[in-house]
Parts: sequence; C-alpha cells; structure tokens
Amino acid sequence: MPRSQPSTQTSTKNRTDASEPIRILHSENLSALRSLPDCSVELIYIDPPFNTGVTQKRTRIRTIRDADGDRTGFGGNRYRTEKLATTPIYADIFDDYLGFLRPRMMEAHRILTPTGSLFFHIDPREVHYCKVMLDEVFALNGGAGRACFQNEIIWAYDYGARSTKRWPAKHDNILWYTRHPTDYTFNLDATDRIPYMAPGLVGAEKAARGKTPTDVWWHTIVSPTGKEKTGYPTQKPLGVLERIVRVHSNPGDTVLDFFAGSGTTGVAALRNQRNCVLIDQSPEAIALMTQRLTHEAAQLQLPGHARIQTR
Repeated sequence: MPRSQPSTQTSTKNRTDASEPIRILHSENLSALRSLPDCSVELIYIDPPFNTGVTQKRTRIRTIRDADGDRTGFGGNRYRTEKLATTPIYADIFDDYLGFLRPRMMEAHRILTPTGSLFFHIDPREVHYCKVMLDEVFALNGGAGRACFQNEIIWAYDYGARSTKRWPAKHDNILWYTRHPTDYTFNLDATDRIPYMAPGLVGAEKAARGKTPTDVWWHTIVSPTGKEKTGYPTQKPLGVLERIVRVHSNPGDTVLDFFAGSGTTGVAALRNQRNCVLIDQSPEAIALMTQRLTHEAAQLQLPGHARIQTR
C-alpha cells in the first residue's frame, strides 16, 4: 500500500551523499547515471526533449521607453524591444527517439529505491510510445512492468496561440511509475489544495478548505514576464514540481533530474527540505541553475552553496 513515512528498506551505503544537498553534474547524462549507486534515489523527475524537430533557443531582449515602440507597458507607456542575443540550447531532433531514451530509463529504474517514483514529462505526440517503452523497462529484472504504472497526469494550461484547424493543444502528459506496484511514497496530505468548481454545492467549510487535485492539473505556464522566468526555453512551473516533490518524497530524500535545464526541480527540492542531484550537459544550463540555486540556498539560509562536479 502507499506509504507516507520514510522507508527503511534502502541501505545507507547506497544513498547519495546527504552532506551535499545540491549536486550539479555537468555531464552527458547517461554516463553520469551509470556512476550513481543502485537504489539510491527516492524520486526522479525528468522533462526530456520532446522530439519536436526544432532547435530550442533562448532569446534575450531588453525594452526601452519609446513613444513609437512595438509594445505597451505599465500605465499605457510604449516600449521598443531590442534583441540582445539568441542562444541555441539544444537540438530537439532524434532519428531514434526511443533508442535515445531507453538506456537512460533503464538506469533510472536501477537507481530508484524500492519505494521510489519516476515522473516522466512528455507531450501528446510521443506519450503513447514512451508509455509502452516504460512498461517494458519496469519489467526488467523481475519487475512488475505495466503494474508499476500509477497515473497519467494531464498538466493543462491555457496560454498561447490557438489553432483554427484543430482543437488547440494545451496540455502535457506526465507518466507516474513506481518501482513497486503497491508499496510507494504518497503523501496526499502534503499536497496543495485547489478551489471547488462549484463551491456553493459543498458548503462554506469545504469551500474554504478546497479539495485535493485529481489527475488533471490546471496550472499556468511560467509567465513570460514573471519573476520565476529564467529565460530557459522549456522551463516548467515551480508549482507543478513542488506538488510532485511534496507528495512523492519525504524530507531528507534525494530527488534526481537528469535533464535539469533551468534547475526548477532543484528549487522545489530545496524549498521542501529534500536533497537533489541535477545533471545537464549544456554549459548554459549549468551556469543558469548554479546561479539560481545558489541564490535560492542563500534566501533559505542554507549552509554552503551548490557544488558542481565536472566530468
């Protein structure tokens, strides 16, 4: 059955180093994963490339007050946009997408603790193929395979252009797998609560308390002008990651993200007293997440700073 307390099944000799709450590894992720011990991580979240066929980029801009500018800002003032630089982050193009993912998922399965969880973030075009692949991976070494699949979470948002030729695609898919089909960490009481859609039907007390989420999570994307925005092209909202971290791990556990990008998983881990291991091969991503997590650690008054291990 789901457990809400830390498991005692994992040997301490296999645990990642708890003396380093933040470990940032600048490395190709498959080689880095192979260096991690068996059964050493309680929670894995990954947001791999979606195989969109385009190069993901980050464009830096600045705005200057200009009566003839191209955008309207606060108070109705006009501003001119100047593009400073466009930096390619990664080419999201694969000849054999599942062949790229499979060995990494096999390592992820090996690294998970007996009560651990994997959250695999993907889009509607690839999710069906990825689920079949994950069913196979979780059947390795006597695993229960398809029975380890717990939920397909739909992250729904309402932002951006709208197609006039088909229903606009406004959701991502997050597949939740557990190492064991029935024994896993699930702290539902730790989740945030959301408003009732019809609060008048449930009474004032329930309406004030809100309800627990379902497997459809309505959450806005990272605002292009908000404080959370880092400029990384595929940055995911902190609110989504914090919900996963709080419910599917315990304080002191280790969270792993081996497509770490802007470091949002690390921020969610730090804010909720978890350790984290972040892996990325992009120098731009490493620089960004190091700066972001160092600032976060200082804000939380944590001892030490993010440590980078370069390979």
